[in-house]
Amino acid sequence: MSDARSPLWNFNPVTRLNRKDPYLLLQQVTLFVRDQERSLRFFVDRLGFSVALDYNSPEYGRWLMVAPPDGTTRLALVAPDPASEDYAQIGKARQLVFMTENIIAKYTEWKERGVNFERPPETAQFGVLVAHFQDPDGNRFSLIEVDQATRVVEEQRRQAEEILEAERKTEQERKIAWQVQARLFPQTKPLAKTLEYAGLCSQARQVGGDYYDFLNLGRGKLGLVIGDIAGKGVPAALMMANLQANIRSQCATAADEPERFLRLVNQLFYENTSDEDYATFFHAEYDDETRKLRYANCGHPPALLLHRDGTVERLGATATVLGLFPDWNCDIEQRQLCPGETLLLYTDGITESLNEALEEFGERRLSVALQRHGDVSPEGCIEALLGEVHRYSSHEQQDDITLIVCNCR
Repeated sequence: MSDARSPLWNFNPVTRLNRKDPYLLLQQVTLFVRDQERSLRFFVDRLGFSVALDYNSPEYGRWLMVAPPDGTTRLALVAPDPASEDYAQIGKARQLVFMTENIIAKYTEWKERGVNFERPPETAQFGVLVAHFQDPDGNRFSLIEVDQATRVVEEQRRQAEEILEAERKTEQERKIAWQVQARLFPQTKPLAKTLEYAGLCSQARQVGGDYYDFLNLGRGKLGLVIGDIAGKGVPAALMMANLQANIRSQCATAADEPERFLRLVNQLFYENTSDEDYATFFHAEYDDETRKLRYANCGHPPALLLHRDGTVERLGATATVLGLFPDWNCDIEQRQLCPGETLLLYTDGITESLNEALEEFGERRLSVALQRHGDVSPEGCIEALLGEVHRYSSHEQQDDITLIVCNCR
């Protein structure tokens, strides 16, 4: 029998999970009876219904409702005045249908409780099992079992349970991933006499692909590292962990041979990731005695150096991104930092933040913000810069934002 010929086969119950549209349900059906108390005893004692409402109103009399065990729909048991038009409707109800997944069990239970069935369950059209019974007033009800509907209900129960279990498992995995990744960010800061510095990563999700680090390179030299993995979420976080491991394992050579150090990092990252994976990366080495800064910018947004006269210098790219090419080289640039100057390293999540008109915050606004706040502590400067970005882009953060601010003392 095709679906088109039988609307019963199109039965599709809806389980409300996380729907955002307003819910809609059938709240009640009115059943006209002669004696509310007698009908109440029939539905409660024989059919196993519960009392949903029983209230005596001085103005309207007794309000009485019963509901089946699942509570989906209420039956309002109304005893109309003999003089009213509704009185003639007592015992005339014919289209009230209850559905069960086991009609034989329900038929046996109700019959033992004294329910008056016309005959045992029998097969009707479309393969539906049906049994008819009456209440004390002669209102006629149908009890049906539809195999297709039962299968749909069971399948939906199973799917709902699987979805909820998957969501619980995913949330637990995210929490674990967040805890693991949080340990990858710097837990301590190497001491520096001539440099105050701080870093922060504000992730768009629980885990992400931004990375920053502070490395003790020995002999009074400090490594400042910031990177951005292509992608978002857990895959980017895994690659970020890979990059961090490569950097930490090779950083012993960073101070003496920075070019070789970066070539090794690129080689390891290239070998351990897929062809399309890459990272932008900024590596700087600061000498605490001479205040000299050596850096390589590998396809990363330019660092901003705020001089004492208020001008901002861009420290642009000296190499391409990490991870795309097996044969890779970079140039090392150098700057002399002076007391009172501020260095800002950042990821593109800050410059690409959008306002309501879909305009980016941009490097120019970031430079102006740095000029306004560069004379405060690194922590205060980071807080002020993030505040300006959040005021500019008030909607939900779309990308990770990471900052390192260094003040030369």
